[in-house]
Formats: sequence, C-alpha cells, structure tokens
Amino acid sequence: MSWKRHHLIPETFGVKRRRKRGPVESDPLRGEPGSARAAVSELMQLFPRGLFEDALPPIVLRSQVYSLVPDRTVADRQLVRGVGATAGSPFPNSWNSLSLSHSASRSASIRPFRRGHCARHWGATETLLKVPQKELQEQGEIRIVQLGFDLDAHGIIFTEDYRTRVLKACDGRPYAGAVQKFLASVLPACGDLSFQQDQMTQTFGFRDSEITHLVNAGVLTVRDAGSWWLAVPGAGRFIKYFVKGRQAVLSMVRKAKYRELLLSELLGRRAPVVVRLGLTYHVHDLIGAQLVDCISTTSGTLLRLPET
Repeated sequence: MSWKRHHLIPETFGVKRRRKRGPVESDPLRGEPGSARAAVSELMQLFPRGLFEDALPPIVLRSQVYSLVPDRTVADRQLVRGVGATAGSPFPNSWNSLSLSHSASRSASIRPFRRGHCARHWGATETLLKVPQKELQEQGEIRIVQLGFDLDAHGIIFTEDYRTRVLKACDGRPYAGAVQKFLASVLPACGDLSFQQDQMTQTFGFRDSEITHLVNAGVLTVRDAGSWWLAVPGAGRFIKYFVKGRQAVLSMVRKAKYRELLLSELLGRRAPVVVRLGLTYHVHDLIGAQLVDCISTTSGTLLRLPET
C-alpha cells in the first residue's frame, strides 16, 4: 500500500492528525482505528436491518474492517482470535488456508503498507496487539462465514445475532431439531469456516439425515464432497445486493473525470437504485478491499481507480 494511501486512512475515518498545509476538513466517515472489535461494532451500525425485515443478522465484510484497521496482519489476528483457535495454533486451520495465505498473495501484488509509516501513525504492531481481545476468543462473540462470491469474501457476524436469526428462521420447520442441536453443540465448540463429515458424524454425533436438514435450513452449504461451509440462512439476497452495489459504486468513480472522485462528493450524491446497502457501507469495502486508491488533498480525501 502506497504512502499516499496510508496517510489518507486516518483522515478518511476522522482520526485527527497534523497537516503541514491545507485546511482540516471533517470527513463524512468516522472510525476508531486499531481495534478490530471496535471496527466490527461500528460497521455493524451501517448494516440496513430494515431492508431484510430484520431476518438477517448484521453482516460486516472482512475487507470493511481493513478500512478501519489498516494493518491486515493485526486485523486478521484479532478476528481469528475472536472465533477461537485450534489447539497448538493461534489460527483455525480453515482460516490459515483460505484467509492468511490469500492475504499474503494479495499483498505481494498490491502496494503494501510501509512499516515505518505504519508505526508512526498507528502505533507499533505490539501496541495494537495489546488491545483486549480475550473476551472474543473465550466467549465466541463473532463468527466468520464464507459468502461465496469471492475467495476472500468473508462475512463477520455476532454469534448471538446469528443464533437468534437462525432459530427464528427454522421455527416450526421439520429441520428445527437438527438446527437447534447444531447451535447447541457445534457452534460453541468449533470456530472453523467449514466442517468435515467425520467431524460432524463422529465428534458431534450428527446423522447423515440431520446434516441434510442443516443444508436444507441454509445453516450449511456444500463446499465439496463430505465438506460444508457455515452459512447464513437467507443470505443470498444480501450477497446479490452487495455485489451489484459494489459494482455500481465503482462505476460512479470510473465515470468521473480522470476516474477519480472526492469522497465527500461521492457520499453527497444520490445513490443508484441498485445500491441498496448504502454508499457508506460500500465505501468502507472499496477502501479496505483496495479497489480504489486514496489520496489526501487540501479539498479532502480523493478516491481514484488504480492504474491497470
């Protein structure tokens, strides 16, 4: 990540810092960088619950967390600790293979943070690691789910919200018993993104018919033969809105002169009809997913499509 982009992030999300020249503007976005837990809590407030009749738990993407916690290693470590670690390793196995390796491959091709700048503006990595995350790990406050439209499309959900919405969705259905068993036995004990057949049958005592019920309920989705992703029932509509909204907001920047747009101008525009989740929700994603470059100017934060 370039130094220009790094200098932008504190300004974009309302963190005060000294500027050598130019007026200091209050940006429309606000954030508290450094803690993944604080970032998730704040981003959850942007989720439009009413759009889904409160049937879905609020969902935050991992990319959005990166917009508030720019050190991806720190953010991933704090999030992974939140879902619980496997014995002998600070990371669940599924996260190691799917998330950290993919983040490493992305950072090799995308301009990374310069360590010196990161330490000066955000505090050293060791300082950030002192942010209390023990409660997340021990209490299992969050769950990570694979949303499926991209390899690194990981959704973050508060566990209690997930449990409440799933129970409500399966109430009175034939698969309610299997879902309740899953929520009571598997969810508190296992923080992985996916589950294997021998794990489900031997460790947790599920019959094949019960696993089929979980798939029908939308609690699990097929990953491959004998393996399933943890899923959110009814999340298909959210994924559809998210993908279309991301494309639409990117198009707004692409169609601007020089393929760049002030953040304040973007957020002040009327959102296209397909942007159902809100402009601010998508802007956090674009910045965290590095789909736009961010440049600090005397007029405010400038979003620019990266050169291809």
